[in-house]
Amino acid sequence: MTGFFITGTDTNVGKTVLSALLVAALDANYWKPIQTGSVEGTDGDCVRRLAEISGERVLREEYLFEPPVSPHLAARESGVRIRLQTLPWPPIATISAPQRPWIVEGAGGALVPLNETETMLDLMRRIGLPVVIASRTSLGTINHTLLTLAALRSAKLSVHGVVLNGDENVENRRAIEHYGRVRVLGRIPRLPALDRAALLRAFDTNFDRVAFSTRPAALGQAG
Repeated sequence: MTGFFITGTDTNVGKTVLSALLVAALDANYWKPIQTGSVEGTDGDCVRRLAEISGERVLREEYLFEPPVSPHLAARESGVRIRLQTLPWPPIATISAPQRPWIVEGAGGALVPLNETETMLDLMRRIGLPVVIASRTSLGTINHTLLTLAALRSAKLSVHGVVLNGDENVENRRAIEHYGRVRVLGRIPRLPALDRAALLRAFDTNFDRVAFSTRPAALGQAG
């Protein structure tokens, strides 16, 4: 399978908007295996609407919980244990056109617990796609991004790069690239309208398109 796993330095850091942008720009399928906070709507529905893709290209969540809390807590309160070994991956028989690139979105940050022994890092390892980190441009982003990078590398995951969300901050970008030894692949600015056209314009003007090639040769780069 080709594509990218989207994680973040925190919750509400822009993972879903980045996922929608990449789904639109790369003509990709989308999956969020574990969704909490569904009482407020699902990220799959948001990506489908923003990227303007058919529902057939959005794989149904394997675990869906209403409370907007950590997956381990939401599962426990529902009397469920999240089991990564049962996830339908690769989803060859579960969706149309599985040969498209895949954008798989995590829940929260890299160390969010899923059960009593596993975290989001274990889900990333199970999926096996290169990881893209969604991060803010604002104060605090250097520390949060470097900690996320340290966790991913300690788990021996392939880090493809970082995407920043927010107003341009040249010094924070330079610090993340220098101290994190990582590429900043793009930035999503504040958008007056949030729709497919706006996301594609942001990709064309603020992203390194070559870095998001989904050819197999481009996916083996470890951070």
